[in-house]
Amino acid sequence: MDERGTTITDLLEELAVKEFTAAEREQRAAEAVAELGVPYTEQVQQAGQDAWAKVRAHQDRAA
Repeated sequence: MDERGTTITDLLEELAVKEFTAAEREQRAAEAVAELGVPYTEQVQQAGQDAWAKVRAHQDRAA
């Protein structure tokens, strides 16, 4: 799909390298678990933080 010169691949690549702020990560996590009907507990919050750490580590290795 190509809209105004931007492809989906371009958008995915941009999102893959974008570093969200802590507040953005927290907000996205809370929204995601709410959509799943999961309570946003400390355990869920820690799992999200661990996942972001893995994403960042993967990005660092890919760079």
